[in-house]
Amino acid sequence: MHELAICQSIVAQTMEIATSHRARGVSRITLRIGPLAGVEPALLRAAFPLAAAGTCCASAELVILIPTVRVKCIFCGAASTVAPNRLLCGVCGTWRVTLLEGDEMRIESMDLLEKDVAHV
Repeated sequence: MHELAICQSIVAQTMEIATSHRARGVSRITLRIGPLAGVEPALLRAAFPLAAAGTCCASAELVILIPTVRVKCIFCGAASTVAPNRLLCGVCGTWRVTLLEGDEMRIESMDLLEKDVAHV
């Protein structure tokens, strides 16, 4: 289950950012994972609590955005949205396409919790 290793990496990156911003925690982590990224979102959701346990991400909500798969045709130049298992130009039907979107896996955003400021 490589999703656990991915979650551990996400938690490590998030903790680094939270520490650099002097945050007391993280309330939400939003990921963008394309259908062609080779990651199963359900397994990622299941692995996240294990990776986040005992960290500033432990109570964070994990939001996963799944973009469409978009290709650009090398032959006719059209850009089109396609099914993940059918990478053909939506206009002319050729297989000569380049992938524009759909294989990404990244942290899109995170919501940090501010540190409580003690008043003297």
